[in-house]
Amino acid sequence: MDAVKKGKGRDAEPSGHDSKPFAVTVEVVPPAGPDAEPILRRLASINKLPLDGYSVATNPVARPRMSALALSALIQERLDKPATLHCTTRDHNRLSLQGLLWGARALGIQSVLVATGDRVALDQRNGTSFVHDLDVYELVQMARAVNLRTGVVLDPRPESNSLLREVRRMEQKVKAGAQFIVTQPVYDEEGAAVLFDATKHLSIPVILGILPLRTARHARFLHDRVAGITVPERIQRRLREASDPVSEGMAGARNMLAIARQWFAGACIMPPFDHYEALAGILGS
Repeated sequence: MDAVKKGKGRDAEPSGHDSKPFAVTVEVVPPAGPDAEPILRRLASINKLPLDGYSVATNPVARPRMSALALSALIQERLDKPATLHCTTRDHNRLSLQGLLWGARALGIQSVLVATGDRVALDQRNGTSFVHDLDVYELVQMARAVNLRTGVVLDPRPESNSLLREVRRMEQKVKAGAQFIVTQPVYDEEGAAVLFDATKHLSIPVILGILPLRTARHARFLHDRVAGITVPERIQRRLREASDPVSEGMAGARNMLAIARQWFAGACIMPPFDHYEALAGILGS
């Protein structure tokens, strides 16, 4: 994969001018059901790797999953590492969100990642509605008022060339009280450089999203069907031509982690399809 270039002005200091050590978190998708034991066992198998905590998604792609708050509390209790709770304006009204944040504090959660939430698919909208009782800026303020460390998501929207608009939204989120940013995944040095340059004026840490690729088909799906993600053609070609595309994808993730260590305050690794075992090959032991 692309080698990290040395000697650039971008290497001087991480985005956000954060003095804290580089942090690595792992995104966790809760199970589609009430049994948390299988995923807790899988996370226990990687818990001794050099990672700093877990980031627990809430109903990703607008499909029902176990409560992210419940799984976050179980992770902290069983694995003794902090969990960042995702919460969205899509799923809760103002009353419910306030209760959720108070509950998080009561259960020892210290950090939340707030977002609008993925859109409900057209074929699901007859039975599922959006809530959006308050906007994401108000949710940031609500989380800060509860004394939770509050993060937000940067979706660069490469499919619509809307990065500058999204950065302006980031500026408003920072004004509302946001304390860190997690980006959508990127797959090459050029994409990371664009994000670094666009966010280096912000006063809070920026964490680079890393989603390891599994196959050329997986890469194409993300590129074509997932808003906010672009997989460059040369990366897709490498996967098509690789004798072991999974290993190629892991090499790409290691490369992006090296880039994140140079330019950003941390990385959030998002194992696809619950392949948490891939973390060993990305982070090492």
